[in-house]
Amino acid sequence: MSAATTATAAAAKPYLTGHYTPVVEEVTTTELTVEGTLPPELTGRLLRNGHNPKPGITPTHWFKGSGMVHGIRLRDGRAEWYRNRWVHTPALDGAPYMTEHGPDLTASTAGTHVIEHGGRLLALCESNFPFELTPELETVGAHDFDGKLRSAMTAHPKEDPRTGELHFFGSSPFPPFLTYYVSDAKGRIVHGSEVPGATAALKHDFAVTRRHVVFMEGNVTFDPAERSGIPYGWSDRQPARIGVMPRGDDGSRQIRWFSIEPGNMLHVSNAFEDDRGRIILEGPTVDREGFRLSWNWWVGAPGRGSEPNARSYTRRWVVDLTDGSVGEQIIDDLPVEFPTLNEEYLGTENRYQYAISFPDEKGFGSYGIVKYDRTTGARRIHRVGDARLPGEAVFVPAALATCEDDGYLLTVVSDLKQDASQLLVLDASGLNPIATVHLPHRVPAGVHGSWVPDSALEDTAG
Repeated sequence: MSAATTATAAAAKPYLTGHYTPVVEEVTTTELTVEGTLPPELTGRLLRNGHNPKPGITPTHWFKGSGMVHGIRLRDGRAEWYRNRWVHTPALDGAPYMTEHGPDLTASTAGTHVIEHGGRLLALCESNFPFELTPELETVGAHDFDGKLRSAMTAHPKEDPRTGELHFFGSSPFPPFLTYYVSDAKGRIVHGSEVPGATAALKHDFAVTRRHVVFMEGNVTFDPAERSGIPYGWSDRQPARIGVMPRGDDGSRQIRWFSIEPGNMLHVSNAFEDDRGRIILEGPTVDREGFRLSWNWWVGAPGRGSEPNARSYTRRWVVDLTDGSVGEQIIDDLPVEFPTLNEEYLGTENRYQYAISFPDEKGFGSYGIVKYDRTTGARRIHRVGDARLPGEAVFVPAALATCEDDGYLLTVVSDLKQDASQLLVLDASGLNPIATVHLPHRVPAGVHGSWVPDSALEDTAG
């Protein structure tokens, strides 16, 4: 990308400048420099996905940038390699999503998340099929679960840590609005059904408890007048709701919808049933003004805020299935996003949650990694420093862990002053730095990622 092109894009699109400036090359670097000591149990790959359009391409929306996966291979206290690869989908070369025959579910940006399930690495974007990658991040192709995936797939599937099942959904602005799937631990879809009563509201994430599936419908819904290429917008006419449906594949699923206060949630922190059978659901949410600031940033519109998450506050809902009531409250006024937890506690009561903090709409505050203690209400922040933005903090359990927070947080930090990036490894208990891995170039601020231990890819990894 030429200097003139970069300057023009930067003037109009905040997601193409600063921490979000795309990289223009795919590289592979071995034997990376490590400061500190990498714990030996960190044997595997940290994979992180994000939107990274090709040089010369200026997407109309941050979400429409093509996916690029960044991988860091750790083993025996060493950082063996770093590599970054575009996900080679039809959309990477400009193929349209809509064709004369209808939507092309392979025309994906594949730029939102990357997971492992059933021994496969899958790059995800919620409006399309997933794309399979090799352990070295080369693109294999679209994956439709042997033809059993009949819709798009969410970028936020949930793997049950007890059964290995993958729960996920497909959402559409047209009927059927919501389809729910379950894949077994080997990656075979064993259930798929339309969810009754759903609407065209945006459904980006959801939750799974031991006994229920929990869907969120906020005030952001399908808007055919939206010209950014992502046809959604805020609507006061769209009711905000929580949908609760029993798990199981006996064909008797019944969903109940509960009205909640206006707002929109992109990412769930966790959900679980308490000792009274109530469902506790938590996650960062925005009100109408928070959504406006975020949307304006995502599309590069006038009046955009300095950050897309400036008014994203953690909210808790308590859904009483017996009397049909919902209690809700904002439990923290720190702007945060990208919540994570020890995934062994997904769907059950967890004490600790992690997130990334952002400046507010007035520019006050800073980037950092946040740890919440749900039992005491305490909040701890590790501030990463001036002009440094951490990515989603992925939790990895320590060997022989005895407590929920026995483990490590792995985050890729964008450093504008050094025009560089590092993998930062923190002790999840105290948020103390343990090791820093220096990467060969600056990694753009991304979206979501996963830690993939070698054991998950033992039949395919090199």
